[in-house]
Amino acid sequence: MADQPYLVALALIEQQGQRALPLAGRSQSAVAPKGGEPNELGHTLALELLLRVWQRSDAGVLKRAADSRSLLLVELPMECLPEQLPVLKANWLNSGDTDALMEGLRLISPRAWTVGVEKFKPVTLTSIW
Repeated sequence: MADQPYLVALALIEQQGQRALPLAGRSQSAVAPKGGEPNELGHTLALELLLRVWQRSDAGVLKRAADSRSLLLVELPMECLPEQLPVLKANWLNSGDTDALMEGLRLISPRAWTVGVEKFKPVTLTSIW
């Protein structure tokens, strides 16, 4: 299982003037082929994360912090989880520099997608590298 990449959903949000970056992740039992998307697990992780974010709204107004890049799915090697991802998260929480976060994720993640939806259309995963 260590050779299976981990799929992580990240939400870049602001609440009462404070940045937050909640995440949800799971190892992938079946990795989407190159050029493909992790639709089932990706949608599940996004839903779980969005439900947790929605629950946070009890504590104050929520706002997307990075426009269309505010909800992401990234595929990460397991070895990046304990050290590199927390550093990227802490740096973004302190600086709010979304471009630096995206560049850091690109350096450790072979694939990433934004998660979006349009009225009357299904949830879409759009590759960002």
